[in-house]
Order: sequence, then structure tokens, then C-alpha cells
Amino acid sequence: MESMYQLLQHRRSCRKYQPTSVSAQDIDTLLHAALMSPSSKRINPWEFIVVTDKELLEKLSHSKEHSSSFIAEAPLAIVIMANIEKSDVWVEDCSIAAILIQLVAEDLGLGSCWVQIRNRFTKNHKISSNDYVKEVLHIPDTYAVEAIISIGYKVDERKPFDEEKLQTEKIHYQHFTH
Repeated sequence: MESMYQLLQHRRSCRKYQPTSVSAQDIDTLLHAALMSPSSKRINPWEFIVVTDKELLEKLSHSKEHSSSFIAEAPLAIVIMANIEKSDVWVEDCSIAAILIQLVAEDLGLGSCWVQIRNRFTKNHKISSNDYVKEVLHIPDTYAVEAIISIGYKVDERKPFDEEKLQTEKIHYQHFTH
């Protein structure tokens, strides 16, 4: 069993997936992790849409101008959204859930990649990525989409994070220093 630190070292964005489906048990584990994620005042504004349908994955791959095309080849995507009327910190709550999904995916031997939806636009810039995903998945107006996490079995194993490249200059003690 890997430690949390080892999971952080090995979790790298994965954009190429094997065509193998993710098991129902692994999907349940990912979703349970998301549902256990911390939330401000335990309001839990987040909700999740599990997408395995190839046609929907193809449509979701067009949700951004750049960096979403690989969703079409993923066997699984989890759309992370929130009821924005429930909490003013829904972005933070969704972000926590998203990274937990990614870390649990790594722990299960799966690759994943975060696709930012909030504040992004489709290729033609005529519609926001949020509105596009909401239209494709019939999401109500009171919800906003934070991200899509693509998930699947990795084609290639990437090298662990190189600790030599840690930006330790970004750490400050007691007060900000230059």
C-alpha cells in the first residue's frame, strides 16, 4: 500500500487511456470518496454525473477550446458540479472533491485528468463551457460545473514527480519574503 505522499508523487495527469471499462466497483469507490470529501459547514453543495456513454463522452470532449478532446477516448468521466444557491464556497468544495477523486483513481491504478470547465469557453467562444456541459447533460440552471475528471487505465506510466523541481522558494515562514 502506497502512502499518501507516494500517491502525490505518482499522480500525474493522464490523457491517453486504454479502451478497457472501469469496473462498477471502482466507480463506486471513486464516488464514495467524493461523497466523503470535506465541505464547508458540511453543506455538500456538490453533485456528480457519471458518464460512460461513448456518445456523451464525445460531446463532452468539445466542452473547451483546448485540452478536452481526450475525454472522447476515456472510458469514464465524472462531472463535478454544485448547486450554487446552497453555498458561496462551492468552488472550493468541488475542487476538494475533484482532487480526492483523482487521488483515489491513482490508488486504484487508474489515470485521470482534470478538465477545467468553470470560466472556460468552447472552441467557437459563443458559449461558455459551463453552459455547454449543462446543455449536454440537462443540468438545471441553479447548478454550475466546476470540472470534468476523465478516468481510465493508463496507456503509459509517467515518471513520478521530480522533487528536484519543487519550488521551495514559494514557501514562506512567519511572513512573506522575497
